[in-house]
Amino acid sequence: MSDTRTPNAPAVGSAQTAPPEDRPTVRRASAASWAVFTIFAINGFVFASWASRLPATRDALGLTPAQMGLVLLVGSAGSLIALPLTGSVVHRFGTARTTRAAALLTTLALAGAVAAVTAGSTPLAAGLLFFSFMGIGAWDVSMNLQGTVVERDLGRAIMPRFHAGFSLGAVAGAGLGALAAGVGVPVGWHVTAVAVASAVAVLILVGFYLPDGAMTAPTSTDRPATAHRRRALAAWTEPRTLLIGVMVLAAALTEGSANDWLALSVVDGFDSSEALGALAFGVFVAAMTAMRFAGTRLLDRHGRVPILRLCAGLALAGLLLFGLAPTLPLAMAGVILWGLGAALGFPVGMSAAADDAAHSAARVSVVSSIGYIAFLAGPPLLGLLADHVGYRTALLAITVPLIASLLLSPVAAPLKPQASAAEPAPGDDERSEAATAPAAEHA
Repeated sequence: MSDTRTPNAPAVGSAQTAPPEDRPTVRRASAASWAVFTIFAINGFVFASWASRLPATRDALGLTPAQMGLVLLVGSAGSLIALPLTGSVVHRFGTARTTRAAALLTTLALAGAVAAVTAGSTPLAAGLLFFSFMGIGAWDVSMNLQGTVVERDLGRAIMPRFHAGFSLGAVAGAGLGALAAGVGVPVGWHVTAVAVASAVAVLILVGFYLPDGAMTAPTSTDRPATAHRRRALAAWTEPRTLLIGVMVLAAALTEGSANDWLALSVVDGFDSSEALGALAFGVFVAAMTAMRFAGTRLLDRHGRVPILRLCAGLALAGLLLFGLAPTLPLAMAGVILWGLGAALGFPVGMSAAADDAAHSAARVSVVSSIGYIAFLAGPPLLGLLADHVGYRTALLAITVPLIASLLLSPVAAPLKPQASAAEPAPGDDERSEAATAPAAEHA
C-alpha cells in the first residue's frame, strides 16, 4: 500500500468513516491492527513468563534479595539504553525490521539467560538479560510506533486497545508461569519454549505491518545517519515532547506502583491473607484492561484532554481512597478507581508524541525513555518510603505526579495542521480537538 498521507495528516479522532473506494485500505489497516494487538500481547506474555519464574531463578542461582535485585537492575539498564536509541533505528530501518530484530534479540538472549541459570552462572545470566531487556525496550518502541501508523490509517484512537493486549498477554504469561511452577516444569524448558514460540509468531505477524510513510522519509539533504541523529537529539529539546514525557512518567508510576506494591499493601495494611492481596491486584488489572478497551470509544467521542483529565481524577480518587480507607471493602473500591484511572495515560501519551508522522519515531523514543524511568526508579524509592510510613501511606506519594499529570493534560491535544511541523504551544485548545472528534463506529 502506498502512503498518500502528508506528514501533517489530521490527528486520530478526526477521521470520518472511509468512503467505499478506501475499503481495501481499511481492511489492510484492520489486519495490521490485529497483528499489532497480538504483538503487544506477545510482548507482555514473554515478559510475564520470565517474571513469573523469578523465584525459581533466584533459588537456582542461590541469590540473596540484594543480589537478585542487582541482576534485575542489569536487565533494566539494557532497556534504558535501548529506548532513546530506537527512534533513530526506526528512522533508518522502519518499524517492521526493528520489531523483527528486537523480538529475536529478546527471545534468543532470554533463552540463553535461562540456560545460564540452569548452568548456575550468575554473571552470564545477568549479561544475557541485559541484551534481552535491550530487545524488549526496542520492541516496545517499535510496536508503539507501528500502532500510531495504524491509528492514522484507521482514523481511530485504538492505542489503548493495543496496551490492553499487553495486559492480557501479561496475565496469560503469569498464569502459565504459575501453572508451570506448580507442576514442576523446569524454568529453562518453560521460558525457552515461550521464547521460541513467541519469536516465530512475531516474525509472521510483522508481515501485516503497514508502511511507515513519513516516519522514515528523509527531511534534509544531510546523509541519512546524520539526519536521524539530528532528529533524535532535537526531540529532547522540544517542550511539548518533554511535557508529554512527564505526563507518561506519572502514568507509569501510577500503574507500576500497583504492580509492585498493591498486593503487599493489602496484606500488611489490612492484616489479610496473600490470596486477598493477589485478588486486589487482579481487580486492579481487570479494571485497567476494561478501561483500555472502553477508552477507544471515549477518546473518539470526547477527545484526549477531557479523557486524560477524567483518568487522572479517577486515579487520584482511587489512591486516596485506598490509602486512607479504614476498611478493606472501601480500599477495594479505591483499587477499582485506581485501575480505571491508570489505564490510558501511557497509550494516549504515545499517540500524542506521534501526532507528526515525520518526527514520531524520535518523539515516541523520548517519551518512552522518560516514562520508563518510573519502572526503574519507582520501586526502590517507594520501598524506602514504605520502610518509614508503611506501604499504603507510601503509595499516597503517587498523588503528587498525578496532580502534575492532571495539570499537563492539555499538552496531549492533537497538533494543529499548521503547527505540526514546528513546536506548538503546550496549551493547544482541547476544544478544537473535541470539535473534530465525532463518534466513530468500531469494527
